[in-house]
Amino acid sequence: MEKVKLGLVVSEFNRDITYMMEVLAKEHAEFLGAEIAETIRVPGAFDIPIAVKKMLEKGKVDAVVTIGCIIEGETEHDEVVAQHAARKIMDLAIEYGKPVTLGISGPGMGRVAAAERVDYAKRAVEAAVKLVKRLKEYERG
Repeated sequence: MEKVKLGLVVSEFNRDITYMMEVLAKEHAEFLGAEIAETIRVPGAFDIPIAVKKMLEKGKVDAVVTIGCIIEGETEHDEVVAQHAARKIMDLAIEYGKPVTLGISGPGMGRVAAAERVDYAKRAVEAAVKLVKRLKEYERG
């Protein structure tokens, strides 16, 4: 089986956290024998879906991994951002028939909890690779 080609869409908001997540995602993709074929960095988690759509439209990746970190503030803004980003990300996976995994930590967490969850990026990469392989097996079956 040829290498799974992944797209990576990374939020720059809370970059101290998302940088660590991006590094872990790239390392884990290599460990799994997958290739990060394209990367797009966006201002924030709310902006991730449009970049995912552009990447899927190009058709050069088997799956897209999203990376972001939504830290709780004084309002419910974090919940709104997380819910809408997650919903649109899932909608795009369904629309294009390709896995788009959720490596966005939050909402409802502070900076310490966010730092403890940087490994969510590895989980999102692993889910993308597994799902691509399982869907290909299903299609052949």
